[in-house]
Amino acid sequence: MNENGIWSEVLYQETVGVVFLFLLVIGVSLFLMSKKNPLWVAAWASLKSWFLVSPLLLFGAGLPDPWPLVLVTLMSIYGVKTFYRIVGLYHRSWFVWTTYLFVVSLALITYQGHENWYDRSPMIFLGVLSFIPLLRNSATQMIQYMALSLMGFIFLGWSLMHLGRILMWEQGIYLVIYIFLLSEFAEVVSLITNRTVGKIRLFSKISQRVSIEGLVLSLALTLTLAWGLRHLLPNRSEPFWILGGVCAALLGRFGDLIIGVIRRDLGIKDSGPFIIGRDDILARLDKYIFTAPAFYYGLQELARVYKS
Repeated sequence: MNENGIWSEVLYQETVGVVFLFLLVIGVSLFLMSKKNPLWVAAWASLKSWFLVSPLLLFGAGLPDPWPLVLVTLMSIYGVKTFYRIVGLYHRSWFVWTTYLFVVSLALITYQGHENWYDRSPMIFLGVLSFIPLLRNSATQMIQYMALSLMGFIFLGWSLMHLGRILMWEQGIYLVIYIFLLSEFAEVVSLITNRTVGKIRLFSKISQRVSIEGLVLSLALTLTLAWGLRHLLPNRSEPFWILGGVCAALLGRFGDLIIGVIRRDLGIKDSGPFIIGRDDILARLDKYIFTAPAFYYGLQELARVYKS
């Protein structure tokens, strides 16, 4: 935990400098390429919002506790809200506010260090949902509402809030920055590759954003970046930075695919632009559905192995 914030720490200042330099170099390159080739327009559009969002997120990361956790919680609630809008559940206030309440509860549980209650929360949430049809004295579409609520909570509440759990570790803010940078980089590389040389699309009926070529190149370059940024890790051994690279490059795409299944099934693309550029907040958070918990539990296991 960081009771005084990390703005004055040299590691934080160096990390912010690297991020801004990366955005500048990649941004200029993508902008110039988008003017010459329309295949690069989507990549440029995807990157634009991060010119505004990244400074805000890095600013929030430097705040003293519990503000970084508050920021992650607000992102989770915003993601849940958007999810409920696209699945047509937003007008069912009982389910919506129950989910919001549980996301806030996850934040409080995390801040207080009650790990066992966090792990039990999905089952408790389902139990509470089961009472809503009884309180409403209604059975109409309640199975659908309960299933969608559980999906929204697991994906954008329980899964995403593992970033909050990492924040509570010693120097955990740097781990969150680390997986954030890797995940965004992996997505940009995958998108560019898919638009230029991506041919083999195993999930073409779900999403056009994932190809074999994109996965391979994204994995290779993300692992390279994971190695280059390994100074942000508490342990610079190979298993730690390999874990980060694999989670960001591969599991991030699986999150994109599962939200793609939902979008295709509903016949929608997005619910509106996210600040600037393209896509909505779900397109920014879906990569953490599997990445955040896998990175959390993977780090725990590696710490246990290296400690023993």
